Amino acid sequence: MVSRASRNVAAGIFVTGLALVGFGLMIYLLPRLFATVAAVIFFIGGAGCISTAVKIFLAQRQLDRDRPDDSTAYRKNVRIHIEESHDR
Repeated sequence: MVSRASRNVAAGIFVTGLALVGFGLMIYLLPRLFATVAAVIFFIGGAGCISTAVKIFLAQRQLDRDRPDDSTAYRKNVRIHIEESHDR
C-alpha cells in the first residue's frame, strides 16, 4: 500500500512534469512571445538591481557624511583590559 505522502509527492511531480511540457510546447509554438516576456522579466530584474545598488550607495554616502572626522570617536569611553598570565 502506498502512503499518502508518496501519493502527494507523485502528484506534485506529475503536475510539475505537465507544466514543464506545456511551457516547452508553448515556447516552441510562440517563441517571439516568450522571448519578449523573458526580456521584460530580465529588464525589470536588472532595473530592480540597479535601483537597490543606488539606494545602498546613497545610504553609505549619507553615513560617511554623518560620521565624525575623528576615526577613534567610536572608542569613546571604551577601555580594553588585557589579563596577562605568566604562569607557563
